[in-house]
Order: sequence, then C-alpha cells, then structure tokens
Amino acid sequence: MNIRGIIFDLDGVICSTDEYHYLAWKQMADEEGIDFDRKVNERLRGVSRAESLEIILERARREYTDEEKDSMMERKNSCYREFLSGMNPDDVSREVRETLEELRRKGYRLAIGSSSRNTVYILERIGLSDFFDDVSDGTIIARSKPDPEVFIKAAGMLHLRNEDCLVIEDAPAGIDAANAGGFVSVGIGSAASCDRASYRVEHFADILNIAENCADAGTKSAETLSALL
Repeated sequence: MNIRGIIFDLDGVICSTDEYHYLAWKQMADEEGIDFDRKVNERLRGVSRAESLEIILERARREYTDEEKDSMMERKNSCYREFLSGMNPDDVSREVRETLEELRRKGYRLAIGSSSRNTVYILERIGLSDFFDDVSDGTIIARSKPDPEVFIKAAGMLHLRNEDCLVIEDAPAGIDAANAGGFVSVGIGSAASCDRASYRVEHFADILNIAENCADAGTKSAETLSALL
C-alpha cells in the first residue's frame, strides 16, 4: 500500500454545514406539516437530497407527486443556500487549514468526494475553491453513498488506484462507500465511532500520521491506531 491521494467528504469534515441542512429541511417540513426532528435528521447524513426527502416523507400524511417532490427539494435547497451565503474562510478551522497545507507540502494529491450539489459553491465561500486538485460531487454522479461512485470518480480524477487513497468521512454511509470501493477509510466526527472504518480519529491533524504510516503499517484496526500517533 502506498498512500498517494486523500479524498475528503466536505460537510462535517472540511467544514460544518450540518446545522444549515437541518434548519432548511426543518423549514420545508414545517411548511408541509410533516414531523421532522434531529433524530430523523441523523438518517440523512451522507445521502442524496432525493433520498433525504424520501426519508422525511415517511412521516407525511399524504402521497406527493414527483413534481411536488421536485418543488420541495428546490425550496429546501434555496433555504440552504441562503444559509451558505453567510459562510466565509473563518468557517474552516486553523487545524484543518494547516493540515491540508502540510499534506499538500508533502506531495499528496487531494480531492473532495461529496454527494452535495453545492460543493463548488461552499468551497468558494470558505476560500478553498482553488486548493484541491479535483472535485467529485453530486453534479456528476448517478448513485449516492453508500455506493462508492463519488470516491471512484475522485480517484480517477487524481489518476490513482482506489487502494492508494485515503477517504476521510464523518458519516457511516460514507465509510461503507469507501470500503465498498476498496479505499482505506478514516472515520472522523460522527463516524469516529464507526467500527467499520479502517481507522478512527478524533483530530483532523491525525490524518497526517495515518497517511505517512499506512505504507509501512498496512491497514491496521482502529484499536491499534494509537501505536501510530
């Protein structure tokens, strides 16, 4: 194994827009009289907009046409983008920014692998639109996580084999997608407790240690990670 590339999910990894997603879905659901809370919201992590809506509609009191669903998703996205418009470079922590810069300095190729269709806009808002070598997002994939398509496309853009890339994810669905594609999966944030991840980390800076030690140590279990850090 020779880790040469690192593919990052965006929301919850590089920056946090989870609360904006929740508030936008909540507004749409309230307008429709659909019960929606944070417990349901947890099920939306890492899945597409259309699949998220279907989960929300499990609590709906009536059936919705495809046209109505399209309208609901558009309303949600419009509200979400209003929240995103207030983002700026300060929404990226110093630890994340310094770690990314060090990874670049060490010669790793970096990409984003996100199901979001707002990925490019978010990167523009947080000042990282020109930082990553490539972006694979919801605008170019047909299948969302846990299907590995978004990561496979990212690896192809980097001209690297799947097994030579780390995938950094904060959602169990993303970990499953990475594993299904043959990547080395790293769980952070909400996925730091996911026992299906090749590695589980508490701090973003730990990615440096994993990338540097994977070649010599192989894919170790999460329990042996401390030996690398």
